[in-house]
Amino acid sequence: MKSILKRYGTLIGLILIFIVFTILRPGVFPTLRNLVNILEQISLLSIIAMGATVIMVIGEFDLSLANISSFAGIISAGLLVAGLPIYLVIPVVLILGFVFGLVNGLLVSKLNILSFITTLSTGTFLAGITFWYSGGTIIFSGIPDDFLIWGQGELFGLPIPAIIMIVIFIIFWYIFNQTMLGRNLYAIGGNEKAAKYSGIKIERDKTIAFGLAGLLAAMTGIILTSKLGSAHPTAGGGYLLKSYATVFLGMTLFKEGEPNIPGTLVGVLIMGVLANGLTILSVPNYFQDMLTGAIIVSALVFQGMKVQNR
Repeated sequence: MKSILKRYGTLIGLILIFIVFTILRPGVFPTLRNLVNILEQISLLSIIAMGATVIMVIGEFDLSLANISSFAGIISAGLLVAGLPIYLVIPVVLILGFVFGLVNGLLVSKLNILSFITTLSTGTFLAGITFWYSGGTIIFSGIPDDFLIWGQGELFGLPIPAIIMIVIFIIFWYIFNQTMLGRNLYAIGGNEKAAKYSGIKIERDKTIAFGLAGLLAAMTGIILTSKLGSAHPTAGGGYLLKSYATVFLGMTLFKEGEPNIPGTLVGVLIMGVLANGLTILSVPNYFQDMLTGAIIVSALVFQGMKVQNR
């Protein structure tokens, strides 16, 4: 029992939270409509959090993810308003996010600058570009209705953002569990010097990791703009801390203290179910923030105790 609690305590916590809200609001919370609503609510956080997971796997941090998301939203809206077709705008913006991530990766891996400082600086630079391009205003007029499908549409009864989230989850689960790149990234995060001596190309794989995180952040920005029908130069700002919080929550699951995609998804579900249930109970937002913070701190303390007991 002790071993099960150590390994799956966070998952058990999610189940208990679900049971509590089901008991408190049995006619509202456990309904199919509300469960689909939760999936839609967590989709954007899940996508950017999977990017944060990739970065934490290699033992780094990327503080520019929110800025990349805001930049992608503004650029996609601006290009669409300018008359460019959707089939061109989306790939271009995704490539821009990937390239910006690659730049972060190159600065960190080749110049050996701390990722915390590097991405804080590049993120600030990108935020400046975003404000310059948008003029510091919200872009909402002229966005075509066809673009809104990506954030507001449904397919087979599921919101399209939720479907995209599921597809990305499967892709990145496969990368980390079935490919050489995934094994290399875990090796780098575990012991970079040993990984280098074993023949792993540290600079290349680190750069790819930052590129993938930038790609997912850009995708988050595109879907967010589509969902809102507008783009704000700071729209992605609220996702940075929450994304890393979900990764820390997920580190208590499945792998001993290591970031992992399934764990991150469980962490996102905890945040989503908690926010949804408290909203249904009409709990004030400030109390939701307090409770969410307490849960995250508890997860970190629990994780620290596991590390000390090894």
